[in-house]
Amino acid sequence: MWHIIEQIFPYAIVFTIPLLITALGGLFSERSGIVNIALEGLMIIGAFSGALSIHYLSGVFENNTLVLWLGLLAAVIAGILFSVLHAFASINLNADQIISGTAINLIATALTIFLARNMTGSGNIRITSGFTPSNVPFLSDIPIIGDLFFTKTYPTTWFVLAILFISSFILYKTRFGLRLRSCGEFPQAAEAAGINVRRVRYSGVLISGAFAGLGGALIIVTYAGEFTGTVSGLGFLALASLIFGQWKPLGVLAATFFFGFASTIANVSQVIPELAVIPPILLKIFPYVVTLIALVIFSKSSQAPKAVGETFDSGKR
Repeated sequence: MWHIIEQIFPYAIVFTIPLLITALGGLFSERSGIVNIALEGLMIIGAFSGALSIHYLSGVFENNTLVLWLGLLAAVIAGILFSVLHAFASINLNADQIISGTAINLIATALTIFLARNMTGSGNIRITSGFTPSNVPFLSDIPIIGDLFFTKTYPTTWFVLAILFISSFILYKTRFGLRLRSCGEFPQAAEAAGINVRRVRYSGVLISGAFAGLGGALIIVTYAGEFTGTVSGLGFLALASLIFGQWKPLGVLAATFFFGFASTIANVSQVIPELAVIPPILLKIFPYVVTLIALVIFSKSSQAPKAVGETFDSGKR
């Protein structure tokens, strides 16, 4: 049993990281009061932009690591630009936030496949090489913990974990974080205190776009290696993780690792003899069944921001 866990754990962390950064983006948006179910579409935009940038920049720069980081930067920018659509519709036009997010999911899928087919002829964008996993010096030699957490790690893993702890500090220890949370709980009181609610909500949505775009690109540069027009529903899993984690950074970390571990079992089952005896179809649906069960169990006790999803009316009291 320990042997199986030791094999799966590094892969589970790799699958968790895109989920984590995307769910963290959703956290900023929903804490500001804007529901963002467009995370799936924003991840697709990020994956497409990252893969396309890396594909073309590989012939310009010889430093492959620099090219990969530039690809991630392009994904972040694309995510921000695309999230402006959701922010404008939800905040300026007072549109239904669920419909706006759904529209972005549909547009992102269709637009990226159309562009990819016109640019490559096949609809897929393959990158020559991604980040290379490596062991962390000294820490990987620690018994048990070293084998689980510090072997075969990507630099992007530590980058995203740093973002997680910085985000937690910003949300709970800074003026911006207090304003963001107040806009999601009682925006009228926030406005009465002199806070520009619309500006803060824009910030939350744009941060979610940046993080979701980064999450999509991380899939490409770690384990996928090519853009195929989909992120396999990871954006919706990130939303489920956000609810499961009770809209708190460390809760989201635990939830995304739980779902990441479930996804890993499904994806690596055929190369592990002990798991290969289980019918593949059962393992493929396992993460989604677990998601549904978790949402049913925890939805009743969920503590969402009180004003999330509500149109802001400055005259309402």
